[in-house]
Amino acid sequence: MPTPTPTTAKTRTDEVHDRLRADILAGRLAPGERLKFTPLCQAYDASVGLIREVLSRLAEQGLVLASPQAGFQVMPISVDDLLDLTRTRVDIECLALRRGIERGETAWRARVVAAHFTLADTPRRDASAPTRVTEAWEAAHADFHDALLAGCGSPRLHAIATALRNSACLYRRWSEAIDPSDAARDPAGEHAAICRHVIDGDADSAVTALAAHIELTTTLIVASRGTE
Repeated sequence: MPTPTPTTAKTRTDEVHDRLRADILAGRLAPGERLKFTPLCQAYDASVGLIREVLSRLAEQGLVLASPQAGFQVMPISVDDLLDLTRTRVDIECLALRRGIERGETAWRARVVAAHFTLADTPRRDASAPTRVTEAWEAAHADFHDALLAGCGSPRLHAIATALRNSACLYRRWSEAIDPSDAARDPAGEHAAICRHVIDGDADSAVTALAAHIELTTTLIVASRGTE
């Protein structure tokens, strides 16, 4: 067998990363579940070294927890952690968005508009699995929120905000099954309002809308946990 080129090896790592990340976000690997090398190597047809690299990357994204004693596990979730994460996200993401609006770069606003158009044009729910959001919508949603943060002019601030959003992925996926009909919220309307305020250059209204958008997810999750 020929030795894989660096490009091939990188592609294989990305493939396993994407599959494992999807399994975590879909709940096939539960929050807090131990991630043992042997079963993972068998499930993803990968070496220990490759699995270790993927788990380390997922740990950097806040989806996996690494500890010297326990090894790797899916990031545990709790209401207290969610509340802390939400407060921090609101502070950081709203700061990034405000800076982007204040800088007012045309290319950035165009990116936000284009990303919102794609998001608004992408089906959110799959008729065959109404409790799940489509992968296409997930990708468009991530791109829209990244576009909102990307105009801040600070690579460090953008990286911090992105890391916090990655950490919130588990919680947001947890919230998706709470209300499959979306009766408790209007995601399309929330995104449209944020985009409109960006276009208008209204920083105060934009950050207020973004904060409300982030906080509503948390409110729905906490309320649902209180009924269990």
